[in-house]
Amino acid sequence: MKHNLILRVVSKFLIPLIFLFALYVQFHGDFGPGGGFQAGIIFSTGIILYALVFGVASAKKVIPPYILRALASLGVLIYAATGVASLLLGGNYLEYGVLASTQVAGQHLGILVIELGVGITVMAVMLIIFFAFAERGRSEEECE
Repeated sequence: MKHNLILRVVSKFLIPLIFLFALYVQFHGDFGPGGGFQAGIIFSTGIILYALVFGVASAKKVIPPYILRALASLGVLIYAATGVASLLLGGNYLEYGVLASTQVAGQHLGILVIELGVGITVMAVMLIIFFAFAERGRSEEECE
């Protein structure tokens, strides 16, 4: 890939803003449009932009595949553990009202934790898929 200085500088400015917007969508999803799925996609686009500009090998150094697999599993575990916690506290599976002292506080906490698990899983799976397609049929030198 030809090293374009302007593209590299602009992307170094945009990537942190993409991550910041993903965090906003993640934590604002309880109160308005957005949530874990959208935040996971937005966060993964920041890493994909980095991979397109600086190379797939550089992106894999930033977030290695074994960490992506662990994050995908962690997100599903967070989702399932929230349901099990509500069962252990005397409610039904994913009945958020029992997670805190009041029904409303429990609903907010449950949605926040569930959306966090979804966001982590979606981000990790999107990057796993991107890396799989980006390296398909290419040698290691071509990925840089």
